[in-house]
Amino acid sequence: MVKVGLQCRADRVRYRHLVPARAARPGDWPDWVPTAVREAIARRGGIDGLWRHQAEAADSLFLGRHTALATGTASGKSLGYLLPVLTATYGGPEAAGGLAAPDRDRLLRPRRPHTALYLAPTKALAHDQLRTGAELGPAGWPIAAIDGDSEPQQRDWARDFASYVLTNPDLVHASILPGHERWSSFLSSLRYVVIDEAHRYRGVFGSQVGCVLRRLRRVAERYGARPVFALASATGSDIGRLAAELVGVDAVEVAPVTDDGSPHGLVRMELWQPERSVESETAALLAELVAEGRQTIAFTPSRRMAELVALRARERLEDHPAAAGRIEPYRGGYLASDRRAVERALLDRSIMGVAATNALELGIDIAGMDAVIMAGLPGSRAAMWQQAGRAGRRGGDADVIIMMRQNPLDQYLADHPDELFAAPPEPVVLDAQNPYILAPQLTAAAQEFPLTARDTAYFGPTAPALIKGLCDHGVLRRRPDGAAYWTRAERAVDGIDLRSIGGRPLEIVDESTGRVLGHADRASADATVHPGAVYLHQGETYLCQELDLEEGEAIVRPARPGYYTQAQVSQQVQIVDERETARSGSGRLRLGRVDVISRVIGFLRRDEATGAVWDSTPLDLPERRMRTAACWWTMPVDDHDLSAAQLGGAVHAAEHALVGLLPLFARCDRGDVAGVSAVAHADTGGPTVFLHDAHPGGSGFARLAFLAGQELVAAAADRVDHCPCQAGCPACVVSAQCGRGNTPLDKAGAALLLGRLLDRTPELT
Repeated sequence: MVKVGLQCRADRVRYRHLVPARAARPGDWPDWVPTAVREAIARRGGIDGLWRHQAEAADSLFLGRHTALATGTASGKSLGYLLPVLTATYGGPEAAGGLAAPDRDRLLRPRRPHTALYLAPTKALAHDQLRTGAELGPAGWPIAAIDGDSEPQQRDWARDFASYVLTNPDLVHASILPGHERWSSFLSSLRYVVIDEAHRYRGVFGSQVGCVLRRLRRVAERYGARPVFALASATGSDIGRLAAELVGVDAVEVAPVTDDGSPHGLVRMELWQPERSVESETAALLAELVAEGRQTIAFTPSRRMAELVALRARERLEDHPAAAGRIEPYRGGYLASDRRAVERALLDRSIMGVAATNALELGIDIAGMDAVIMAGLPGSRAAMWQQAGRAGRRGGDADVIIMMRQNPLDQYLADHPDELFAAPPEPVVLDAQNPYILAPQLTAAAQEFPLTARDTAYFGPTAPALIKGLCDHGVLRRRPDGAAYWTRAERAVDGIDLRSIGGRPLEIVDESTGRVLGHADRASADATVHPGAVYLHQGETYLCQELDLEEGEAIVRPARPGYYTQAQVSQQVQIVDERETARSGSGRLRLGRVDVISRVIGFLRRDEATGAVWDSTPLDLPERRMRTAACWWTMPVDDHDLSAAQLGGAVHAAEHALVGLLPLFARCDRGDVAGVSAVAHADTGGPTVFLHDAHPGGSGFARLAFLAGQELVAAAADRVDHCPCQAGCPACVVSAQCGRGNTPLDKAGAALLLGRLLDRTPELT
């Protein structure tokens, strides 16, 4: 039992789970690995043997099969793909099989023997893998990591001389592919493409990256290369299917490797119910563990909490200045040099405690972590196991403490821990055929090489119709031979943001300095950087003065207002069509397309300390319309015993419970889906609850909600039935993201409606 502060707080523990130790299962060294490579790995990396999954993945890749490797955190996945990469890029042309002859007329530079490309979802992970590659590879192996922080000369060296380039999909999209002629020597020799942390590529981001990978395959093949793809993930459900959808190949072309042969020590996991706020208890526990000399990572759900947890932990150790000075925050938004300094200090243990956002979740090789704290469940089982994998990475025993927040998901899983620890990871969904994503990506592809009929093999069956539409609207033009090409002076990629739909994000500018502080998605800018909004950046608060959607910027000024703001949003849903339907108790569940009409009508000012509402301010902002996918529950008008006054609160509360429990069945963030409810919807004629994808065209989560159907309703009903509150609370039906200020809400009515959707009567406690 971990001790916190003055006493052993056993009363906080809701559930204990032990992950037993596992013995190693070794594999054989492949006979195709050059002696120089094997000796370098043994001498420089101290590795003289392989685990079974490493050998299996390496053999599969060497034989030219796309391979998806899904084994636990710290299982040595890197070596599974580094062996064939090293053999190809260091061992010489004869070591990796033949490549198709390049189109030499397209080459601006001499072709290299073999090259490989590594893609990570974060900059930090790519730089960590650079260290791993440099440690394991032979002396003189030309390897480089580049990203948006790299100096021009670093990029030039990587392009012209490196055999193994580590970067992220954003740079491939915005630099390598548009500049493919300058990268022709590298691309013509491209043997392997490594996609690390493959489960992170889901929803809109995954769909965008899927299109980028199709563009990469297309450009590489134009230069005569047919790269083999290696996908690695510490967690995943049906990893072979995910790999095929992401890369754009048939599932039969992907070899899944999932039998983990690595050893690990005993991991003690506890679900805690904090007596105070999650933030306070996370800081207290972090301070205590660091004081005991145990290196600990505390994962937090937001940048703000990461900063505050680190600050509060230091304050608790003010009588132990040596320990207090060894706790740091780590999150996105820092300068690259600051991020690298924290990473190095964790590796050499000069930092013993870190409060981090999920940037440190993604495979960074921090050795020997003694404990992991999670300030709330991270939103999916997959992410939980990924964060837990930071503990005991070198085979030692370790502790993982999960603070259960007051929200429906955390509290449901605290009541049903088997669904957290025994169930498989949630499926990853993406849709590279989403027309709102694919159409802009096709313009980028057309600028790289004109699009022809054979490009359907890369971009799928919907591409021809989208290309015709782009030509009809003058975005692309046809040549006499039928090929479609880009005609504009600007770069097509500059209108595409891989992390969202709807073009490049807005810039948030400090009016006092002219400095760009950050960015906001255009789709959410009305709600986050509207005039009067409070904007938080690196612990400093700013007031938004102006939002200019045409110019793409929001102007802010430094301020300490003592409050935060919450947008008030008016939403309507219009049903476009119905694709599927199913019975749901005495009601129906449907899946189809909808138009979501939304407008930010005002904002609340809430006290920074207490959350109490100060006042409401109206706004006059434009209406937004979005076509997307949704599922919706309807029930007969007379199938309830609620008054007209109760019904509105009941439907609204049921909506919150359903949205809050969806992450049980779909690996989604809160911003991936949204809910809308109506007492008498115009298109259905009765009480209706919608769950819709929050991005144009859909991102797959509404369909997963439809497929979950009765299971999702049952989970929501169980949480509402068994929450001990009287009128509703954040653990059941109150949502911090509610654009209507959580009014009206009727917990008892929601229990009744959810029970009807299950064909049963609820049992309220």
